[in-house]
Amino acid sequence: MAMEELLLRQMPHSLEGEQAVLGSMLIDSGCVKDVMEKLRPEDFYLRQNREIFETIYSMFIYSKPIDGITVAGEMQKNGTFDPDTTRDYLIQLMDITPTSANVMEYASIVRDKALLRSVATAASEITALVQEGTGEARETLEAAEQKIYAIRRGRSAQDMVSIATVLPGVLDHLSEMSEAGGQKLPGLSTGLSAVDAKISGLNKSDLVLLAARPGMGKTSMALNMALNVAKASGKTVAIFSLEMSREQLATRLLSSEALVENTRLITGSLRETDWVKIADAASALSQTDIRIDDNPLLTVADMNAKCRRLENLGLVVIDYLQLMTSAGNKGYSGENRQQAVSDISRMMKIMAKELDVPVLCLSQLSRANEKRDDKRPMLSDLRESGAIEQDADIVLFLFREDYYSEDSDKHNIAECIVAKNRHGETGKVELRWMPEYTTFGTLENRYEE
Repeated sequence: MAMEELLLRQMPHSLEGEQAVLGSMLIDSGCVKDVMEKLRPEDFYLRQNREIFETIYSMFIYSKPIDGITVAGEMQKNGTFDPDTTRDYLIQLMDITPTSANVMEYASIVRDKALLRSVATAASEITALVQEGTGEARETLEAAEQKIYAIRRGRSAQDMVSIATVLPGVLDHLSEMSEAGGQKLPGLSTGLSAVDAKISGLNKSDLVLLAARPGMGKTSMALNMALNVAKASGKTVAIFSLEMSREQLATRLLSSEALVENTRLITGSLRETDWVKIADAASALSQTDIRIDDNPLLTVADMNAKCRRLENLGLVVIDYLQLMTSAGNKGYSGENRQQAVSDISRMMKIMAKELDVPVLCLSQLSRANEKRDDKRPMLSDLRESGAIEQDADIVLFLFREDYYSEDSDKHNIAECIVAKNRHGETGKVELRWMPEYTTFGTLENRYEE
């Protein structure tokens, strides 16, 4: 036992920092809300300090007045009050803290020590994993990355949280949206207002599936969304392209941003006016943070690992699902391909939750729809892709009638069919398809030539 105590005593912590933070909150309740944004109860190493912080935390949530006397009273109620020591300790905390002016510096010290402790804990867990030696190296690496990533995200992955700690964030979000008069999208805008209205934007931790037959423009649509998110939110957008090279992708993005015909860009037969548009578009694109990875052999685990390293991630786009190898590169044959695809989609949903960003995944549809009179895709066309439909929060299909019948009156009009929507209703939205620029627009916008 003595050995363990010795080891524990050496875990990084700062007694002075913890006491200064608590003392500041007791003498000046004005600084409580700032501290609450920075620290969690588990950041306090010494049990008594943690209990005092937890008490102040719950009093803060319920807007109770906070000072030495009320905190002592609350601790008596919740059973953490020791009649011999607690009151003296609270008085001591207030005495040693002359002013709350430097509270945030002390809070940073406490947070830093807590981070170091998390790293130390993760390191010993990783060592234990390696010594047990049960998993393959890949799995062990994945587990190790996950542990470190959980720390980077500021909470350990295995902790269960009480609903009381989750609610304040939810309430803030609600009041923010209602102040915007319900006009503000909860998620990131796709750039197509009609689609946003249906799916309320691209929301954190959602797996959004965009599926269509080849030639319907799903890559174009995904790139339109990626470009819009990158421009409007200023966040990083990661695009994994398993089919197109990075140059092809960049050309597509340039074409839809510059509204210069894609064929002219590919063949290079450009007019003087085109160059002006291209230069403007290139500088606009350079200001966005779009990262492209065109390695066709990526697994979901690789993608996840790459995305974890991006600081300001807003959206992940994967083009497209059927080309992806599942983890461990097990070759799946015929019917097992279903199993592979469902493994992959399950992992993508987990990835969306873990990264806490929307993941937009493209999927190829079977030919089933072409045998029907009404060629609009349906959820059952996804079936052979196994569990994708269950894992996805939103399923969008793209359909263009004029692709199947020359004499369609819906010339260059695409339907975006919302076939599944965990956040609202299903239905369809008409979009304008501009094939020469490989881009979609809303019908109310007429592009001036």
